[in-house]
Amino acid sequence: MIHSVLLIGQSNMAGRGRVEEAVPVDKTNISVLRNGRWRAMYRPVNPDRRTSGVCLAESFAERYVREHPGVEVGLVPCADGGSRIDQWRPGSLLFDNAVYQARLAMRTSTIVAILWHQGESDSLNDRYLVYGEKLETMLTALRKELGLEDVPVILGGIGEFLAGYTKADHGQWVQINEVLQQLPQRLPLTGFASAEGLGHNGDNLHFNAEALHEFGLRYYEAFRPLEVTDRVFEDKPDPDQALRTHLEDL
Repeated sequence: MIHSVLLIGQSNMAGRGRVEEAVPVDKTNISVLRNGRWRAMYRPVNPDRRTSGVCLAESFAERYVREHPGVEVGLVPCADGGSRIDQWRPGSLLFDNAVYQARLAMRTSTIVAILWHQGESDSLNDRYLVYGEKLETMLTALRKELGLEDVPVILGGIGEFLAGYTKADHGQWVQINEVLQQLPQRLPLTGFASAEGLGHNGDNLHFNAEALHEFGLRYYEAFRPLEVTDRVFEDKPDPDQALRTHLEDL
């Protein structure tokens, strides 16, 4: 049985942690959706850019597997670096891609969580004033489109280190964080994972590998109280199951 997790947002969801600095993760029973089929997890999970690397979903999945014996976790990567909230609006390319990938995943798995990290690209020019409304509209539409009204959404906070980013003015990250923290009060089954104290790659923009490992665990802790424990899961057969154990060596 595969329980899948939809990954959406921008670069810090896709993951920019350096692979050589990665915290070890037990990849047993963790798969990634590639071309509509499940493949044994390998890095990068979300190859949106040539700089893609370690992502927070790895430790989230590892902890989920540990606490759900007999379950395999499938990661559905749809994050895109540098994307703004407007590029995720219902009907946009990124929104439609996430819907399409999620529907492919749902043929052979059950989606149990949606993980979102985005906001750096909207932390300027007073975009925070409408950010919450736009994010709420998008998440509500996404859940409705996929029939996932009972599935938790976890939002991640912006790294405090963005205050030191000098290539562009992203000084309103504090306001974006406030919006992200407040949204669970309005949107059902929504949680918030704080990024307080987490480190960066040296660029004051992207979380480093160690921070992403910790961040994934914080996402999981935010997810746990929202998990629908009495949910009945449909066992959806994966036609590639017998082959997947050999693919890591190809």
